[in-house]
Amino acid sequence: MSETKDLERMVEFEFVRATENAALHSLQWMGRGDKEAADEAACDAIKGMFDLVDIRGEVVIGEGIKDNAPGIFLGDKLGRWGAEDPRFDIALDPIDGTSNISKGMPNSISVMAAVLVPDGKKSSMVNIPSFYVEKLAYGARVERCIKNGTIKPISLDHPFEQTLGQVAKALGKRIGELVVTVLDRPRNQSYIDAVRHAGASLRLIADGDITSAVAPSLHDSGIDLYVGKGGAPEGILTAAALKALGGDILLRMWPRDEEERAELLKTLTQEDLARVYHRDDLVHGDSAIFCATGISDSPMLPGVKLIGKTAITHSILMRSRSRTVRYIKAVHDLEVKTIHLRSLRGEEHL
Repeated sequence: MSETKDLERMVEFEFVRATENAALHSLQWMGRGDKEAADEAACDAIKGMFDLVDIRGEVVIGEGIKDNAPGIFLGDKLGRWGAEDPRFDIALDPIDGTSNISKGMPNSISVMAAVLVPDGKKSSMVNIPSFYVEKLAYGARVERCIKNGTIKPISLDHPFEQTLGQVAKALGKRIGELVVTVLDRPRNQSYIDAVRHAGASLRLIADGDITSAVAPSLHDSGIDLYVGKGGAPEGILTAAALKALGGDILLRMWPRDEEERAELLKTLTQEDLARVYHRDDLVHGDSAIFCATGISDSPMLPGVKLIGKTAITHSILMRSRSRTVRYIKAVHDLEVKTIHLRSLRGEEHL
């Protein structure tokens, strides 16, 4: 057994505890119309949890900056940072679907990914500098068909109707049997129109596109394809999950306007902007850990269930090295359950 495997196994459940605590602590804000307060509660729980964990974790993909909400930001440190502690690059979204939780709607999760950084390496994840990216995610069966030549490689530049035909062929379905998820935004109207014109089934989501982008790679989600322009950090988190599941994602920067394009071109070339990243371009190596806990019900996970003085959480934990996917159901006795919070530097009862 290698040292790398040992290090992953030592800490993987600490990440699940962090997303569980974030889900439980943010649940008090469900439906209360204050997404910033929900996000702050989740961040406080995650930071507090890692104050107890012996790692050197650096946030290389963080949420909160784009809407000035309380968050865990690029460059933030998680863990105790002892001299001998293993070093991890961390990507996270304390709540993917903040608008959903504020409205009491489905499709919100707390999600994290971590990649062990080998000695001598600078980083194990790519930070995409644009606000939005084009994303197209599909499952392992489609990826295998591309690799063995059954279908041609999928491209972001192909007409989307053509892509639907390729995916249908790979999955042995008619186009009308495909289920495609799209983030419901005006910028994605061309995809929405293409799905409807082709006759495939459309599932629009209001927020929280990580669960929907991962869903085509889960065997029981009922989703075949995800497409749309959405947040860049969510794309990296999706890639980390797909390292364990075997699917792939195509991702390309999408400047919102000429002002953002000009700003990006101060440090990038036109070729950089046009580059299409795949899963392994975004998350390097084979040691990725991905975990998430449901807050409200989503295609990936059930949300938190409160039954009297008991809370039931559902989480998913994946490791890319072994391609093991664990579904974890935890029952929390709220009369004794405590969460370590950064703001208190101590424990709080739920």
